[in-house]
Amino acid sequence: MQINTTETIDLLKQLIAIPSLSRQEDRTADVLQSYLKDKGLAVQRIGNNVICFSSQGRQSDLPIVVLNSHHDTVKVSEGWTKDPFGAEELGETIYGLGSNDAGASLVSLLHTFLHFQQQDQAAFELVFIASAEEEVSGKDGLERVLRELDIEPALAIVGEPTGCAMAVAEKGLIVIDGLAKGKAGHAANQYGDNAIYNALKDIQWIENFEFDKISEWLGGVKLTVTQIEAGYQHNVVPDACKFVIDCRINDQYAFEDILNILRENCTAELTPRSLRLRPSSIPISHPIVQKGRSLGLDAYGSNTMSDQVFFTCPSVKIGPGDTNRSHNADEYIKHSEIKQGIQTYIQLLQDLRF
Repeated sequence: MQINTTETIDLLKQLIAIPSLSRQEDRTADVLQSYLKDKGLAVQRIGNNVICFSSQGRQSDLPIVVLNSHHDTVKVSEGWTKDPFGAEELGETIYGLGSNDAGASLVSLLHTFLHFQQQDQAAFELVFIASAEEEVSGKDGLERVLRELDIEPALAIVGEPTGCAMAVAEKGLIVIDGLAKGKAGHAANQYGDNAIYNALKDIQWIENFEFDKISEWLGGVKLTVTQIEAGYQHNVVPDACKFVIDCRINDQYAFEDILNILRENCTAELTPRSLRLRPSSIPISHPIVQKGRSLGLDAYGSNTMSDQVFFTCPSVKIGPGDTNRSHNADEYIKHSEIKQGIQTYIQLLQDLRF
């Protein structure tokens, strides 16, 4: 398959050159919107999300396949030796913030969308969605798009740097605020009930507890206490201690089950910040998974979270690049990886039936 990536790489470099921190992606949204309009396509804009349906228009009798990736980035981390927005090319390597996560996937999916838009593709309708706020799981990102478009996709391909391996399952996330209580007193006396000690008992239980149900693709549930805060003066026994639990959930538990187990075993008050970010998985028998396997693509379960959490339809996460480069200084992508991404996406969709 002959893949010309010149225009795709030029678009990626334009996007890298524009700062697009989550919730500040309006300028990259403008670029994507103009790019698609210049191709003669009708484009929708919902906030900083850019949406385009394939050329045959919305056909209610055709299944909808969504091609989605995001154009927001994290903040610039310390340690960069290159301009994060310079889009510097050295040989076949392009450096820049968002080049790997997830600019390469975004432009590869867009190129794939244009490839099929130019062909007689009657088996399904493609919808390209460049989403905002992915890095912060924001409510004005893909979640808002799917709600306002009011569509029921049959399948979604989510572009993230996976080395073009196919993530067939993805862990969900609950962030839980814990509040351990005690009773204030003078540190020099025996009076008081130290809330820090009470919190530590819960934290030690969390550290040692293991959930029984193990997922074939996602392994076990992982609990990590990531923040703790207590006290305001050295000689006062604190009457409250706050801590935060990061819960990465497999596809074997409902969020409510996780909360019930934690509350039964901890004395602290436990309050989830959100129950939106649920785990996902796709049956191995699904046609796109079988197509991927026929192409020699590896299947795996992903510990990292993406916009895949907002799809209720079957979905796979796949794209060019390496997840270990994401959010790191001197982030980069290679020309050959973008070419591989486009080729993989096209092969997955070519003659796909479900």
